[in-house]
Amino acid sequence: MRPLPPDEWDDFTKTNPYNVFATLARHPELYQGWLRFGGALLNGRLPARDRELAILRTAYHADSAYEWAHHSRAALAAGLTAQEVESVRQLDALWSVEDQLVLQVADDLHYAGDLTDATWRALCDRYDEARRIELVMLVAHYGMLALVLRTLRVAIEE
Repeated sequence: MRPLPPDEWDDFTKTNPYNVFATLARHPELYQGWLRFGGALLNGRLPARDRELAILRTAYHADSAYEWAHHSRAALAAGLTAQEVESVRQLDALWSVEDQLVLQVADDLHYAGDLTDATWRALCDRYDEARRIELVMLVAHYGMLALVLRTLRVAIEE
């Protein structure tokens, strides 16, 4: 599906000229709701490092080149090193306990569609209720978005 031509972009897309926005804008009602939801996740309560680790691991599992391209840059801005970004693709890489928990949440949700009891207990020890909900919704959202991007054949920008 082709992105809208620039002369049809709304103000948000004009300031964020990415194919994901220009493509999803073809359905204005869903697009506006999705922008609010996605914005709430990107500007939520989770630390930026945790958010980007979860998104990258989800992009890796979903084989989403588009998500990986955009969020590897966001991860660097959130304080991850280039080596850490690449290590997200290595399931046996060594991580701090805190980082490993975030990656484990993405892994559990990818492989089982649920968290193990051990992962849930660790998550309860680390995050309050709102952050637990947000992390699960973040991983689920980026898994869904990867499917949409792949199905609509949204290309990475030049």
